[in-house]
Amino acid sequence: MNAFLNGTFLPLADAKVSALDRGFVFGDGVYEVVPVYSKKPFRLDAHLSRLQASLDAIRLANPYGIAQWREWVLKLIALQDFPDQSLYVQVTRGAPAPGQPLRDHAFPATPSPTVFMFAQPLVVATSRQKAAGACAITVADDRWLRCDIKAISLLANVLLRQRAIDAGCAEAVMLRDGFLTEGAASNIFLVRDGVLVAPPRSNLMLAGITYDVVLELAAAHAIPHEVRAIPEAEVRAADELWMTSSTREIMAIVKLDGVPVGAGVPGPLAQRMDALYQTFKQQVMRA
Repeated sequence: MNAFLNGTFLPLADAKVSALDRGFVFGDGVYEVVPVYSKKPFRLDAHLSRLQASLDAIRLANPYGIAQWREWVLKLIALQDFPDQSLYVQVTRGAPAPGQPLRDHAFPATPSPTVFMFAQPLVVATSRQKAAGACAITVADDRWLRCDIKAISLLANVLLRQRAIDAGCAEAVMLRDGFLTEGAASNIFLVRDGVLVAPPRSNLMLAGITYDVVLELAAAHAIPHEVRAIPEAEVRAADELWMTSSTREIMAIVKLDGVPVGAGVPGPLAQRMDALYQTFKQQVMRA
């Protein structure tokens, strides 16, 4: 596998960064994950736009312009010997310059960002997995208050997702102050009486690219939908519950905390949305 590090393409095994890099010492950085189909990145501009928003939020100047980012990303994709990829992009505040404190919470006076990218084979949910659906647990969302920043410091998400894995489930559905926020590594939608409902963008959740696509497809195909705060009671009474992400795409949650969701099988709207998503994905890749 080939990687990118600060303007250089090299084998992934050869990519090295300083042990004093603030991404390692403080988790001081942001990231993106771009799905790639047949060596074509999916919604690259949207991912780069979100990367810019995350960099702005942590007050770190973008090391590259959009054109340069696109050039680097496309070259890295082309270097891989597998067509469908999960492309990881990370930007940290870098290591301190000589003469600066080795470890100081304050921003370095002259930051030198570290830009790292690598790609691995993209593994998406199979048709069989989607037909079976997944189980999930609910957890209290005890993370910080800037969940809208796609920060590399994901320990809280890691711990919550592991609780789901320990319970034999695929995801942890997070609730804060009695309302749905998101999954530990996904966005969550529900369906009630034929209406698709999504929690609104806020500082308490990270709206994924798939989240945006689902809402766009709902609008384009006259599927009734709402974006609003969702109380816990509605989550538990949902006819359908979905998790969405670049790798899961549209995955129905058929059991929540051991209780069947709706009929306990993927619902009709989940199946329809997945079909619409697959068609849309193919159209984008042919463009």
